[in-house]
Amino acid sequence: MTDLSTTYLGLNLSSPLVPSASPLSKSLDNIKRLEDAGAAAIVMYSLFEEQIDQESRHLDFCLTQGTESYAEALTYFPEPKEFNLTPDQYLNHIRQAKESVGIPIIGSLNGISSGGWIKYARKIQEAGADALELNMYFLPTDPSMRGDLIEDMYSDLLIDIKREVTIPVAVKLSPFFTSIPHLARRLARDGAQGLVLFNRFYQPDFDLEFLEVVPRPTLSTPGDPSALRLPLTWVGILYGRIEVDLALTSGVHSAEDALKGLMAGATVTMMASELLQNGIHRLGEIRADMIRWLEEHEYESVTQMRGSMSQKSVAFPAAFERAQYMKAITSYEIPRT
Repeated sequence: MTDLSTTYLGLNLSSPLVPSASPLSKSLDNIKRLEDAGAAAIVMYSLFEEQIDQESRHLDFCLTQGTESYAEALTYFPEPKEFNLTPDQYLNHIRQAKESVGIPIIGSLNGISSGGWIKYARKIQEAGADALELNMYFLPTDPSMRGDLIEDMYSDLLIDIKREVTIPVAVKLSPFFTSIPHLARRLARDGAQGLVLFNRFYQPDFDLEFLEVVPRPTLSTPGDPSALRLPLTWVGILYGRIEVDLALTSGVHSAEDALKGLMAGATVTMMASELLQNGIHRLGEIRADMIRWLEEHEYESVTQMRGSMSQKSVAFPAAFERAQYMKAITSYEIPRT
């Protein structure tokens, strides 16, 4: 019998398949269905900084000017009244989820600035969450803001959050940093037990008829391999170099995608788009396909394959670097018409 079990953030999981933060977890019925379909843990939808800090004038300025955007936002410029649940309702939802299922529940906080709102990290812990995912996304638009100051913001917020909780904390990052390995090492030193690579940046679109900026949340699709290749590259580079658990998210739609993530070095592979587009039952199908592939290729466990295709493990580490980029560009052949 193939062993799918893994350990993420100190939590013993039955498999590496974890639904990432999405609207699916807003329903207790869906949470139960996710467990029945084979979810090893569930990351709850995010509680946003803005929901907690309603009276902040910073909120109104940022949202109307468009200087910041957060992953998982269902609208690009959300007004406070449009948030679905209050912070207290969110905490109660975690309590109910813990009472309803037997798998770990991972709370999610989405924000970037330090302030009183971070005390909700402790409340999420008290509500029963087994771990916390800190989803940080900041889009700098001020040309005078240096890159090192942005890293300081991430580091300071993580340190503040760690003071509030004793449960494990993972940090969900965007790919838009000058040196991801440097930031990853810094966050690990600041106390992050896991890194989630990467969150999706929901970019606005323009309505040409009404001349308005409109929300266009985009889900990854199986036909777009670039969605998976970006986190696959960085998980493969970071594996064995940074002492944290690595979670790969974005672009996972099949057993093959999940297996690639594990081979790159991920402890778990997270998905949301596939489940939102094609149904919760896909989780069970992907799990069955994983077991079938592992048995056919004579793997006894997922631990056996983890990191086997990372930069640290492959015969030609340069495949992750500039040499392979040059080879890919120069070897492309124009299709004949």
